[in-house]
Amino acid sequence: MQLTVLPLLAKRMEGEFNIFEELLVTLEKNNTKLQSGDVLVISTKYVSNSQGRIIELEKIRVSNEGEKISKQYQLKPEIAEVIIRESDKIFGGIGGFVITSADNIMAPNAGIDKSNAKRGLVILYPTEPYLVAEQIRRKIFLKMLIHVGVILADSRLMPARVGTSGVAISCAGIEPVLDMRS
Repeated sequence: MQLTVLPLLAKRMEGEFNIFEELLVTLEKNNTKLQSGDVLVISTKYVSNSQGRIIELEKIRVSNEGEKISKQYQLKPEIAEVIIRESDKIFGGIGGFVITSADNIMAPNAGIDKSNAKRGLVILYPTEPYLVAEQIRRKIFLKMLIHVGVILADSRLMPARVGTSGVAISCAGIEPVLDMRS
């Protein structure tokens, strides 16, 4: 079996946009034609941008709980507040990082990203990531009559490792785990 990874260079977008329409434009500009069996990996941050999931930190009103989390984990109070708002559960943490569950996905700092946002802004995880992956998969089928897999991926830092690792946040059209139980 041969596996080929093809990067698609997408235009940086600001504000809400139709991710499916932009995907079609990106495929065309990259001279790439999807085929049945292909797996499309899309950055969660790109999806979040399409949903307008960007927050201006200066507009955040910090609660007492936000102040407490801020001090406990050495975070900016506004970041701590956004973590509280975006988390289903906070498990604990260390200086600069809080381990949370966000949309039933374990993620540091509720998946909040400062590194890919303009100064003073943060990007949140997309809402309903499994639904988004499924909608993209279905729209591709209806438009192109092909069966593809869709993965929404995020990046993570790993202790004692240089660089980041890719993590699937949601998927559609593929079985993400092979069950080897007898």
